[in-house]
Amino acid sequence: MSTIQNDESIFRRVIKKISAYIPQVEKPKKKITLTEKFVWSGIALFAYLIMGQIPLYGVTSDPKFDFLAFARVIFAAQQGTLLELGIGPIVTAGLLMQLLKGSELVKLNFKNPDDRSLFTSATKIVTIVVIIAEGTLYGTSVYGHLVASPLFVPILVGQLIGASVIVMFLDEMVQKGWGLGSGISLFIMAGVAQGILWSIFSPVPAQDGPVGIVPYMIHSAANGHFADSFFRSGQLPSIFGLIVTAIVLLILVYVQGIHIDIPIVSTKYRGFTAVYPIKLLYTSNIPVILSSALLANAVFMGQMLWANYNPQNDNPVFNYLAQFDPGRPQTPTGGLLYYTTSPQSLDTAAQDPVRAVVYVIFMTTIITIFGRLWVELGGLSAKSAAKNLLDADVQVPGFRRAEGSVQILLHKYIPSVTIIGSIIIGLLASASNVLNVFGSGIGILLMVDILVNYYNLLIKEQVDVHMPKLATLLGRK
Repeated sequence: MSTIQNDESIFRRVIKKISAYIPQVEKPKKKITLTEKFVWSGIALFAYLIMGQIPLYGVTSDPKFDFLAFARVIFAAQQGTLLELGIGPIVTAGLLMQLLKGSELVKLNFKNPDDRSLFTSATKIVTIVVIIAEGTLYGTSVYGHLVASPLFVPILVGQLIGASVIVMFLDEMVQKGWGLGSGISLFIMAGVAQGILWSIFSPVPAQDGPVGIVPYMIHSAANGHFADSFFRSGQLPSIFGLIVTAIVLLILVYVQGIHIDIPIVSTKYRGFTAVYPIKLLYTSNIPVILSSALLANAVFMGQMLWANYNPQNDNPVFNYLAQFDPGRPQTPTGGLLYYTTSPQSLDTAAQDPVRAVVYVIFMTTIITIFGRLWVELGGLSAKSAAKNLLDADVQVPGFRRAEGSVQILLHKYIPSVTIIGSIIIGLLASASNVLNVFGSGIGILLMVDILVNYYNLLIKEQVDVHMPKLATLLGRK
């Protein structure tokens, strides 16, 4: 026991000492109005979008492979620009710290302001470490041979690290109260929305006409073949894709509103009652992100092994694992990896429906497993939820104010909701990828979740403006 306490004491001292040398974004000294928060959020978003249009200096050609293709939506990243890494280091560090906190390897009491501040400082330090590691490794291994001279490699690495640090401070500025919500959510939402708008309105030419479905509809109608706009080859936007995208959005908005309400009462404020909602999508989109990252890493390792040991697909043993097209080794063309990756278009799925079905079943299963694990490791279990309720000075009417009693009640719902919600998310994400919805399946899931959170945040902001006493009470609860 004393060893653990000493380790925690060392951890606290180290974090406090290091954080003293790291620049911080100061919280606003006066209350920021909602209009001002919109302005600051807009400034952060504008800066982020501009960085996504600035190419990396010194790079003479694009890399043959896009090793982060799987995560461009998740990380709001743009290949070949200052946002090559996007918010990837921030997300990675945040997930790591959440896992450490949820598994109680790092024991902190979030009711204590000092512990909350310590956790924030530790997350920022880990983020900087991840930024330096990813920027160095990615700059040297992916772009190191694509620069005009080896002397440009340190400059390239500096660009990746510097841009990621700026993104970190933009996110911190928004989260510290200058803007609305978090910068990470804002950047992801903007990236997905940009992709959807591009699929709808882009005038850039493709092999059969404009990329965007609206310009293509005009183009095809003018040339007397409007029916071609309902289905298009490859991954080009079509009317079918637009309809499916709208249906998926409506389903997600509807499912987001389904929840089980547990009545609670305050033990500090007499007569104050509320509900503790257990949402059907209890785990949010974290299992989808983790599953996508796992699958992408499997494909990446398969590419590396294939390039070294089976570049001509003539090794019968390795062919069971993965086969790739030597001319375009981006996605598997055979083996186990072939059936665990999305066809990404309706015509490809129609040519091999078995692959599409296996992919949907595989992704749904993996997402469900990760959902169950995330509930335990992410501090969302019935035990953790019961402890959080009691720590918030509330209790459930009809139940003793004891952790075990409340845990039994929550255990009736949380495991079932976790499984059902994960299956729904898995089916929507995988089926959306197969049907090639605009913005990708995971992108749509993330965007809707973020928009719902922003809607709730705006309601809270309005309550704070018009009913400050109620907002204060809710904040204390």
